[in-house]
Amino acid sequence: MNTDKIFNFIVDKDNLSVKVERSYNAPLDLVWSAWTEAELLDKWWGPKPYHVETKSMDFSEGGTWLYAMVSPEGAKHWAIRKFLKIAPRKSLTFRSLFCDENGKVDAATTGSTWATSFAEMNGVTLVTNDIRCDTLAHLEAQIKMGFKEGYSVCLDQLEEVVARLAKKGK
Repeated sequence: MNTDKIFNFIVDKDNLSVKVERSYNAPLDLVWSAWTEAELLDKWWGPKPYHVETKSMDFSEGGTWLYAMVSPEGAKHWAIRKFLKIAPRKSLTFRSLFCDENGKVDAATTGSTWATSFAEMNGVTLVTNDIRCDTLAHLEAQIKMGFKEGYSVCLDQLEEVVARLAKKGK
């Protein structure tokens, strides 16, 4: 099994996008589950010391994942993921937006569209996120807010989750 981890993070302001590639020493099935099952997403999506609590999840085209990013003090920051396309074990495309606790998105809110693909070779799974922001201001705000650092923490947490799943033989 390959132990060299791939991690690439490329910002392209001209195309309002960020491309993130990360490899995991785990089979595709485990990585796919961690991206598509609420109880597993709750374990890695929020960067420590934050955590995520799922309110509802309908993993289907047209479905949504409504969740709160919870601060150490207990403040909840709500977000919704709207699933646009799902090709099981290959890719998923979704809109990511901030919202209220009922999933209502303010019309003035900008967000991003994520095209996430999965590929496995020799027990190593590569996940590629092509993230396109609605506006340059949104992209720059995400970068300034520490998206690279925070998402890197999340991806490390994902690695821990899939390693635990592999040990359990899921």
